[in-house]
Amino acid sequence: MTLLAFGINHTTASLSVRERMAFAPEVVESSLKSAVEQAGLAEVAILSTCNRTEIYAKTDAELEKLTEWLVAHTQIKPDELAHCYYCYQGDEAVRHMMKVAGGLDSLVLGEPQILGQMKSAYSVACDAGTIGGELHATFQQVFSIAKRVRTETAIGENPVSVAYAAVSLAQQIFSDLKQDTALLIGAGETIELVARHLAQHGIHRIIVANRTLDRAQRLAREFNGEAILLADIPEHLHRADIVISSTASQLPLLGKGAVETALKKRKHKPMFMLDIAVPRDIEEQVGELDDVYLYTVDDLHAVIDENKKSRVAAADKAEDIIAEGVELYRRQQRSLNATATIKAYRKKAETLRDAEVQKAMAALEAGTNPEQVLQQLARNLTNKLIHSPTSHLKEASANGQTQVVQLAHALFDLNPNDLDDTGTEHNS
Repeated sequence: MTLLAFGINHTTASLSVRERMAFAPEVVESSLKSAVEQAGLAEVAILSTCNRTEIYAKTDAELEKLTEWLVAHTQIKPDELAHCYYCYQGDEAVRHMMKVAGGLDSLVLGEPQILGQMKSAYSVACDAGTIGGELHATFQQVFSIAKRVRTETAIGENPVSVAYAAVSLAQQIFSDLKQDTALLIGAGETIELVARHLAQHGIHRIIVANRTLDRAQRLAREFNGEAILLADIPEHLHRADIVISSTASQLPLLGKGAVETALKKRKHKPMFMLDIAVPRDIEEQVGELDDVYLYTVDDLHAVIDENKKSRVAAADKAEDIIAEGVELYRRQQRSLNATATIKAYRKKAETLRDAEVQKAMAALEAGTNPEQVLQQLARNLTNKLIHSPTSHLKEASANGQTQVVQLAHALFDLNPNDLDDTGTEHNS
């Protein structure tokens, strides 16, 4: 059974491709079950964010079955997938998962949100029943190493998030935010971070639009803002100088017509619009309008690159921690190879023990001296346990297989002082 880490991300695929391979939260559980049934995956978890869609699986199936399943269950085309996917196996799959969880593979180096997103992907897969013992152990190793990266390096200090980059980009358009109104679409973690950064920069007013009013109100109250429903956006859009959207909607929420109408009401005062969502919340055609500065998550690279430099040294140390984690995983996997042998040997030893105990009990019931019974039990058990190993060792030695004899020294924990000049064990 092979461990796979298969997917696309912001470095291998454009936004238009990523949004067509994204899995909406409400379909992930059913998709996991489908992947087991149709793609031949023994264990599987799906991580789908604005910057990546990755599948972690244990399988013996051909990779072609997985790619066929993805084409059938997403909107991506075979030729698109062929040009942008990556697939890691075994140790390299674990290394990749650790880098992702530790924030080393993110658009924002060291960003903290991805670990929570990976934990959520693991939890959903557990609920769907598609996580078994092997993938469970792998995820625990990954989470443990990611925690070490966070606590033992400076990669998470002064975190530079997508939200931070979004507000920095807005400041390039509006140098002073104290007179501006921001419309935030969505009420998840990213939007909450955006609101926090905007508030720190003294934004004049925040309007939060969400599918459920209660969630929007909770977030708006924290920043003395307003809460509206998604359906009410057209009525309030003209008030917004800054629009930042991050929802899980599978269809655009803002079209060209609605933005044109808002611009007329604003007398064509410029609007900054940033669409962080994948799939996109704002129609691409909105960018064709004069007086609109429309950006997507891919446009944040320039802002983020400036903030990467301070994290390079921390990333090097994180790579060392990950290398230790991969080696530990490798050792644990190798140890699993001995598990079946250990179980079989233990079963054999217990069978011999039970047989000798029955003989001893019979002897005691027949009135034999208890001391003699115990001594006979010990002799019989010792002789039967060492009979097969000693026979095979003698045969190996006679055949010149000295490495087998040397391995036996380590296996039986024999001290050199326990051996006489001929290499045989003392019988003391």
